[in-house]
Amino acid sequence: MLNIVLFGPPGAGKGTQANFLKVERSLTHISTGDVFRKNIKNKTDLGNLAQSYINKGVLVPDQVTIDMLRDEVSNNFNENGFIFDGFPRNTFQADALEKILLSHNSNLNAMIALEVQDEILIERLLKRGETSGRTDDSTEEIIRNRIKTYYSETAILKNYYKDKGKYYGIDGVGTIEEITSRLNSVVNNI
Repeated sequence: MLNIVLFGPPGAGKGTQANFLKVERSLTHISTGDVFRKNIKNKTDLGNLAQSYINKGVLVPDQVTIDMLRDEVSNNFNENGFIFDGFPRNTFQADALEKILLSHNSNLNAMIALEVQDEILIERLLKRGETSGRTDDSTEEIIRNRIKTYYSETAILKNYYKDKGKYYGIDGVGTIEEITSRLNSVVNNI
C-alpha cells in the first residue's frame, strides 16, 4: 500500500500532480478542500458543523477536519493507497493521519513537497484566477497572504517529516511532464 502526502504552497501544482499519480498508481486522491465542499453540500453533520465555523469567519477546528478525513479514508478504502492533498496542515493533524492509517493496518510512506519560488507561485495563481474565477486567486495581495500563511502555519511539517525520514522535496518548476517525471522518480524509490 502506498500512502503519500503531496505537499507545497498554493499554486505548486499539487492537484495536477495528484491526478497523474492517481491514474498511474491507482490511488485514491483525497483533497481536503473537496472533502469539505462535499460534506457542506451534502449537509452532513460534520459539514454543518464546519459551515457554522466558516460562517463565523473562524478556522474549522482540527478535530472536525480529522473526523471528515477519517470518514473519507474509511468510505474510500483502496488497497493500493492514498494521496493526501491539503492534509495534514499541522503536527496535530499529522499525528492523527498516522492513527487513521494504522487503524487500516497501513502507514504513511512519504511526504513529497513540490518546491516553487514565490514569484512563480504568484504568476501561476493569478493566471488560474483569470480562468477559474476562484476568488482566492484574484489578487496578488490575497495570494501573497495565502503563501505567507502556508509558510507560517503549514511549512513546519517539513521538519516533522524530515525527522521521520519521510520528507522528499522536488523541484516544482518546469513542464508538467518534467515535474511528473521527478515525482515518479521519488515514488519509485520509496
